[in-house]
Amino acid sequence: MTVTVRTVHDVAGIAAVADFFCDVWRTPRSMPPYPAEVLHSLEHAGGAVHAAYNTGGELLGAAVAVFGEPGTRDCYSFVAAARTSDRGVGFVVKRAQRDWAVQRGARTMRWTFDPLVGRNARFNLVKLGGTGTEYLVDFYGPMADGLNDGDESDRLTVTWDLTRSDAELHEPARPTGEVLATAPDGDPLARYDGTGTLWCRVPDDIVKLRAADPELGLRWRHAVREVFTEAFAEGYAATSMSRDGWYTLERTRA
Repeated sequence: MTVTVRTVHDVAGIAAVADFFCDVWRTPRSMPPYPAEVLHSLEHAGGAVHAAYNTGGELLGAAVAVFGEPGTRDCYSFVAAARTSDRGVGFVVKRAQRDWAVQRGARTMRWTFDPLVGRNARFNLVKLGGTGTEYLVDFYGPMADGLNDGDESDRLTVTWDLTRSDAELHEPARPTGEVLATAPDGDPLARYDGTGTLWCRVPDDIVKLRAADPELGLRWRHAVREVFTEAFAEGYAATSMSRDGWYTLERTRA
């Protein structure tokens, strides 16, 4: 599939991106998670709204980025999404965001995501090569969209080194060592190898699990939160994610 990514500036184009985000987050068009007027303001303030289209002009993915604090060379990705049926679109959109940021002097880009969504963790930490650098407890407070309703909005901050070579990316090691905690499903939740590497597991599909059993989803939230907050307090960062849902956490500071 041929995908074209461009920055969007016109009213109709930005409105289409806002509608696309409604579809992704399963909200009515009258209650967009990212209203068109907000996207216009961010673009006008020097940010960028990127949109991906197929050859027929259909919108497949979109992302919004702004720059961070004055005097830094950090860029903040406000939002990014792609239809799950269109594999590879998210990567193309993020690379376009990266090129835009690098051309303007950025060396890092940050954003947040739900740490229980394993496929997003793998995309962010393995496909792109980012690092989970901050764990935020109930970051947004209650959320009422079709994906997050009834859960607490913990988020993991990703820091993406825009100067890093793709050749440096690698698959994570398998979890080994002592079981430190048990997950709500009765299997190991966290392991420690005794030499500084920690692993933490997330459910196969938290979105489906949360819809079927919100209480169980919340138990997973609290269990993973406990592992991450203790690890991050001890100087750990999330460096990778396996195909079967295990985070790798490594100590990055004393």
